[in-house]
Amino acid sequence: MRRIVSIAAVLVGFAGAAQACPDFNQSGPGANLTASQMRKGVSYSVQAGGNSLVWDCPNVRPGTDRGAGYFTSRPDFTFQLSGMGGSRLAVSVVSQCDAALLINTASANWYYDDDDNGNYDPKITLTRPADGYLDVWVGTYDGDVCDAVLTLQSY
Repeated sequence: MRRIVSIAAVLVGFAGAAQACPDFNQSGPGANLTASQMRKGVSYSVQAGGNSLVWDCPNVRPGTDRGAGYFTSRPDFTFQLSGMGGSRLAVSVVSQCDAALLINTASANWYYDDDDNGNYDPKITLTRPADGYLDVWVGTYDGDVCDAVLTLQSY
């Protein structure tokens, strides 16, 4: 009996951890954006941070950087992109701490970055972004919380 209770407790623990992981089935605040609207850059204020270590989340497997990053379950932003054919999209963060960036694209691909924007800030460039939803999480490398600015720029 004790073994059954222990197994049940472990399964509940995993279920709780999975619920806190970034989840593209949830939506964050956002906007409808076209490639031409983002040519000069579109910026949004955000509080970076979260309490779920991305690498503890079995549903998130970015094919990019492998650094640490703590994120919320709900995306910070959900954008509906259109007119992206032939464009590139740079998604970057400038923050007051060591920020991290997590993206789930319309084609269900995960991307992660920690420092490619310099000064401990992240940047991800999508070379062939598709029209559709783009979920964006702005987290932090170490679980801290700070003010940040997210910018999307097409070119």
